[in-house]
Amino acid sequence: MGQRRRAIHRIWRLIKLRLLVPLMRTPHPPEYAAWGTAVGLAWAFTPTPGIQMGLVFITWLAARHFFQLHFSLVLGAAWTWASNIFTGPPVLYLSYVTGQVLLGRWSDITGYDSFIRLWEQAFTTDQPLTQQLMTALKMAIRDWGLAIWIGCLPWCALLGFLGYRWSLKFITAHRASKARRLARRFERNFRH
Repeated sequence: MGQRRRAIHRIWRLIKLRLLVPLMRTPHPPEYAAWGTAVGLAWAFTPTPGIQMGLVFITWLAARHFFQLHFSLVLGAAWTWASNIFTGPPVLYLSYVTGQVLLGRWSDITGYDSFIRLWEQAFTTDQPLTQQLMTALKMAIRDWGLAIWIGCLPWCALLGFLGYRWSLKFITAHRASKARRLARRFERNFRH
């Protein structure tokens, strides 16, 4: 149990250091960081593992140059890690089921267990990396691709929106709390 608790503590510390601390310390307006969170979460839940940070960078470049919109590239890249080796298969399955439902394929929904078995077979470690990537590409395009891509769109939009709202509220509340603490400290020092 102690080992499990230490692992959870390390994960929480990593989340805090990589995701929450940058939100609290950004000198930019709250919207700047909130948009970074939204873009990162939106790309995190697409079926593009391994290139999500690159896609955030391309989005950052396009937003700056074509739309004059600015967001935190660092936060955007950091939030793509919400989808990782542990959360990836469930996220892909959720996108797959959502896509099948949106396409009206109610009778063609694979169960989670068979989905994971196929996923694990595709990425066995006895295959070379190029073979694994080709298998993943084949699965993404031919087997489940359309359903996963269509199914990920509502989740990307929803999670991007919720990430924006949450981080905007988080940053605003943190800054207000910090301002109150500074005001109390100044008031105490001014009285003495």
